[in-house]
Amino acid sequence: MPRDNSINRAGYLRESFHYFHLRDSAGQELDFHFHEFDKLVILLSGSVDYLVEEQRYTLAPWSVLLVRHHTIHKAVIDRTVPYERIILYLDRHYFERAFPGAGLIDCFDQADRRRRHMLTAAENQLGELRAAIEAYERAAKDERLGAQTMRETLIIQLLIQVNRLHEAAPEHTEPVGDPKLRQVLSYINEHFREELTVEALAERFYMSPYHFMRRFKAQTGSTVHAYVRQKRLMNAARLLREGVPAARAAAESGYGDYSAFHRAFKESFGVSPGKMMGKE
Repeated sequence: MPRDNSINRAGYLRESFHYFHLRDSAGQELDFHFHEFDKLVILLSGSVDYLVEEQRYTLAPWSVLLVRHHTIHKAVIDRTVPYERIILYLDRHYFERAFPGAGLIDCFDQADRRRRHMLTAAENQLGELRAAIEAYERAAKDERLGAQTMRETLIIQLLIQVNRLHEAAPEHTEPVGDPKLRQVLSYINEHFREELTVEALAERFYMSPYHFMRRFKAQTGSTVHAYVRQKRLMNAARLLREGVPAARAAAESGYGDYSAFHRAFKESFGVSPGKMMGKE
């Protein structure tokens, strides 16, 4: 299970996209983490749950998972069965700049807003999704003139298929998980700038601290402290990117002690607040 400081940035992307087709029996199970890029997961076989922020999804073969950049997530993998999946890392800035108005990355933003990150293809959609993947994997072996351009074109076709899946999905679905914990997480998301202790939260939601901590960990896989900490740091990172001075970003994210903020920020993001602002 993750320690309080275990939610970290993971992976780097130095190209417009990176495509993985992975097959193994164990998988690489990371603790809670996030990326600077958008991430698409398609399960082909295996038994895996994904924790995405406060939601838990049990993937079935050909489930599609949309994980927007900076979204905290973790895969919980059953290591007793073979695990095969497609993972696609995407540089949204490239696709938005190269194809303005195409909306290729819109599905990630909408999934995040609706808190519905998993898509399930209908039978007629499944054939198109499979065809897009098979076409890309054939092109991945081609080294002839124009092969890279062909691969990029096929990734665009795959993204179009995924956006169509998202568009066809129902607008509203029944919430999953513990209803009481959904209330807790909603409260934390609105009040993370304030002092939030286990005792105060447990009292507000009429639970004993021990029972509250157990339910919170079962739902999110994280401690209360780690969850609140990451919410604060993510908010600070957003403010820094908007040009807010570091001291103000820290204060507006619930940090009264700037040195504690600086230390926590660098530990989580791998860079100082000043470097994220481009001032170091």
